[in-house]
This record gives sequence, C-alpha cells and structure tokens, in this order.
Amino acid sequence: MMKALLAASAAALSLAVANAAAPAQPSAADRAAIFKAAGFKAKGDMYVRCDDTTTQSAQTGWIELQDLNGDGTDEAWVKESSLFCYGNTAEAFVLVGKDAKGIWNVLLDEVGVGVPLETKHNGWLDIEVGGPGMGPFPVYRFDGKKYKRK
Repeated sequence: MMKALLAASAAALSLAVANAAAPAQPSAADRAAIFKAAGFKAKGDMYVRCDDTTTQSAQTGWIELQDLNGDGTDEAWVKESSLFCYGNTAEAFVLVGKDAKGIWNVLLDEVGVGVPLETKHNGWLDIEVGGPGMGPFPVYRFDGKKYKRK
C-alpha cells in the first residue's frame, strides 16, 4: 500500500513539473531592445555589460520578466553576475519598462539583488536592493517615472 502511494505521489509530482509553464520570454526584437536599453552589448550569442567573459564567476546577461504595476505588461529585469565586476554582491541589474510608444526605458540601475516587496507606491511594487551582509538594505519607490531611493 505504501509503495503504491509513493509511486502515485511521484507520478503526480513528475506530471506537475512537466506541465509547469516555462517563464515568459520576450520576442527576439524585444530581447535585443531590452538589452540595448539596459546598456548591454552583443558578444556573439551573449549580451554583456561588464566584459568578464573569462572568469568562472561570470554569468552573462539574462532577462526575467515581471509585471510590477499590475497593468498586464511585463517589465524586464536585465541581470548579470560576476565577482570581478560586482564584488561580493556578484550581481547587478537594470530594470527596464516599455513606454506608451513601445520604447524600453531604464527604471532602476543598481549593483545588488533586486527584490520586489509587497508595498507599493504610485501603483508599483517597491524594490529592495540586497547585497552581502545582514542589512538593512535600501528600498526604492516608483515616483511616476523611475525608481528612487527612499
């Protein structure tokens, strides 16, 4: 009986994992525009801002999409990781959003790990920028155009 229950649980878990939606990805045109707005340059099939493509600690640019203001349109976190470039924090990000004309613009550019909070200002989630240590870490609030440190 226990083996049957374990087998059924394992099957259900593997089915759930297989059916999990892949994270949304921007179109190829948006991807290039997002990286450009964030100040990243194409290097082969990678995008870099701080050219540390030789050390093992480096991870070239990547994009994570998230709707921070509930309007149904994703903003883009453009991230890069490198101990050489960003010290013990090892990560930097540029948050960009698309304006009414379809142009991607920088909303926040920081060294650290951006963490959206549950609090909001002007309809946008506040963002804490963490790094090494115990904090407290700075919090940024949306002022209607960009994120500003509180």
